[in-house]
Amino acid sequence: MQVFITGGSGYIGRSTIKALIRRGIEVTALARSERSARTVSDLGATPVAGALTDTDVLREAARQADGVIHLGVDYAEGTADVDRVAAEALQDGAASHPYVHTGGVWVYGTTDGVVDETAPLSPPRITSWRLENEKRVLARAATGERPVVVMPGLVYGHSGGLVQSFFAEPGRAAGAVPCIGDGSNHWALVHVDDLAELYVLALNAPAGSAYAGVSDQNVPLADITRALSQAVGCPGSIESLTLEEAVRRMGPVAEAFALDQQFTGARARRELGWTPTRLDALTELARG
Repeated sequence: MQVFITGGSGYIGRSTIKALIRRGIEVTALARSERSARTVSDLGATPVAGALTDTDVLREAARQADGVIHLGVDYAEGTADVDRVAAEALQDGAASHPYVHTGGVWVYGTTDGVVDETAPLSPPRITSWRLENEKRVLARAATGERPVVVMPGLVYGHSGGLVQSFFAEPGRAAGAVPCIGDGSNHWALVHVDDLAELYVLALNAPAGSAYAGVSDQNVPLADITRALSQAVGCPGSIESLTLEEAVRRMGPVAEAFALDQQFTGARARRELGWTPTRLDALTELARG
């Protein structure tokens, strides 16, 4: 089997390539730079030169593969349009082969306790564009294609991801880890390696399915920031920010970090046999 992946040199992509190769799956990976090409090559994948805007490249690479995992995101101007057009090209190429698209649980907004994929949608500004794109992706199941959406929670592990970029690294520099409000809001966490396993399993999921990529670790932000303060060498030193202050410092992503979300990944466990094994986020985050 051969799988074509976008975003392969990124944080989640690197773990996903490793998970695919462990199963003996051949991987081709979009690479928009020589650095990205070296990264995916070192992981054992074959680079395909191009960017998410190179729709002919995407379509042909998807056509030659037995499945596609779309992890790449272009955060420049026009993110929604780039993602929509890229997804269309990838799905055109994949045709009746599996196509796994990346969403995110942030589209559900603040949840009423622990919820699953059937919860009401209420996205913050930064992720509202995903709704229409994912609707278009899944609609193609009606034509005999095999689209699936994986919606990660907040991804951690291996000292990477948004947790490190927006909380640990600023905390190390300032001597205090930022926390939005009193930190009583929950984050639905997932380890990057567990999430990678879900992406691989999703290649065999029923067409039109959507899965929350969360490992049932719904941890208060206050506990997360305390763990991070241990990791960066300032134990217990927390800087409380109002939401307005956090938005000024972090940008609109702060509104997503401030959501109170509790999710279950029971559907993926039940339907795909997904078994997350990294279930002690606070210990890992405290180690750095």
